[in-house]
Amino acid sequence: MNSLTRITRGIGVALKDGRVKGLLAFTTGMILWASVFYHYVEGWSWLDSIYFSVVTISTVGFGDFSPETAAGKVFTMVYIIVGLGVFVTAATTVADTILSQDDDKKQK
Repeated sequence: MNSLTRITRGIGVALKDGRVKGLLAFTTGMILWASVFYHYVEGWSWLDSIYFSVVTISTVGFGDFSPETAAGKVFTMVYIIVGLGVFVTAATTVADTILSQDDDKKQK
């Protein structure tokens, strides 16, 4: 079985796992919460707010946007500290679930 098929199948199995669903829902909620904040406090468009929220929580940080208000800067610092842990936990749980599918098949 090729790698793409294994990854696709593993993602499908991961999305059925309760832990994965919960972490992905929480991560999505954080992104939406931050997007609402940036939209109203920084005055950014919805697309720019969502874009910045995703880029920030995933630690990509292109630098094309940055908060200008004091409230935005403080919020972003807290969002990065909390969001990074949540994002890494979600990504690790998805990867662990995918990799455990291979382990289960090898044991059978």
